[in-house]
Amino acid sequence: MKDAAAIVGIGQTPFAKHLPEAEKTLACRAVLDALDDAGIAPSEVDAFASYTMEETEEVEVAKAIGAGDVTFFSKVGYGGGGSCATVAHLAAAIATGQATVGVAWRSRKRGSGARPWRNTQQQLPTPAQWTRPFGLLRPVDEIAMLTRRYMHEFGVSRDHLFNVALACRNRANQNPAAMMYERPLTREMYMTARWISEPLCLYDNCLETDGALACVVVSADRARDCRRRPVLVHSAAQGMPAQHHGMVNYWCDDPLEGPAWTAARRLWEGADLRPQDVDVAQIYDAFTALVPLSLEGYGFCGRGEGGAFTEGGALEIGGRLPLNTGGGGLSEAYVHGFNLINEGVRQLRGTSTAQVPDASTCLVTAGEGVPTSALLLRS
Repeated sequence: MKDAAAIVGIGQTPFAKHLPEAEKTLACRAVLDALDDAGIAPSEVDAFASYTMEETEEVEVAKAIGAGDVTFFSKVGYGGGGSCATVAHLAAAIATGQATVGVAWRSRKRGSGARPWRNTQQQLPTPAQWTRPFGLLRPVDEIAMLTRRYMHEFGVSRDHLFNVALACRNRANQNPAAMMYERPLTREMYMTARWISEPLCLYDNCLETDGALACVVVSADRARDCRRRPVLVHSAAQGMPAQHHGMVNYWCDDPLEGPAWTAARRLWEGADLRPQDVDVAQIYDAFTALVPLSLEGYGFCGRGEGGAFTEGGALEIGGRLPLNTGGGGLSEAYVHGFNLINEGVRQLRGTSTAQVPDASTCLVTAGEGVPTSALLLRS
């Protein structure tokens, strides 16, 4: 599968706290924009991939955009853990001849829609029945507990988490499409912000956003004839550790070694590149603490060194590993991580609003903590 498929088109709607259009309308708009970006007619699309949490079915998108016969479709579970896997599934289908033009997408209305974590009387399926009655009601509560252990074991501090939040906000300040465009973040703002679930404050949490994104995947051979510079899917992986528990695995011997470690081993096994070859990274940031944990899991630093890695401007443009250059889920938009994929494509096309000079390799990751996925892209 190495370099056999490429992303040739990306599309997105505006991001906002409230958009009037339905999720289906937003999804179709993003898909059509991505196809136009690639210079491919909707009638040529024969494959779809999205998330199990996606409200719009592929049959509805296919009808609405005017797709032809569809020969491959898939959905990936675990919310933000599925983002990169949608592209990976299309790349595999194309590499094995099951499809020729694939579309991956995510459409969401969490800025103006329902807030499921506010409903404490929802049904308690396994494993939530063992955690929600005892106070872990929301994802932020579970990640807060993991973050506290990370701080206790390895000396990760709130300053380290601020470094993550600041890097994302600085990049969003350069991106007119970002929710946090022209809204700077200071250390004082961060340190005095209200708690959401201690030790995670307001700025440790991702945005709630309305919006949709999509990308188009074709074979590497077909990509040469498309409208835009192709971005090759060099390697892709999914990962779920043995006996994994759900949102966060508190029951394993080492809760701080999450699904990223499993995905990373497979990702690097299938690649000609190594962490030191990555020019820019788009690391899933629903919560700031997931970034240093992912830096360790994907091999950019040693065990327990993720916090220290963020020091000295390491995540800024010009630093050791420029991070989330569109603003990420913390400051651009939170659409289950799909904006990280599109920003990775922009970086390797050379069209980002915070362009890393001569970037030719980009790591994109999905959510750490849940069963996850990752892409290694190259130009």
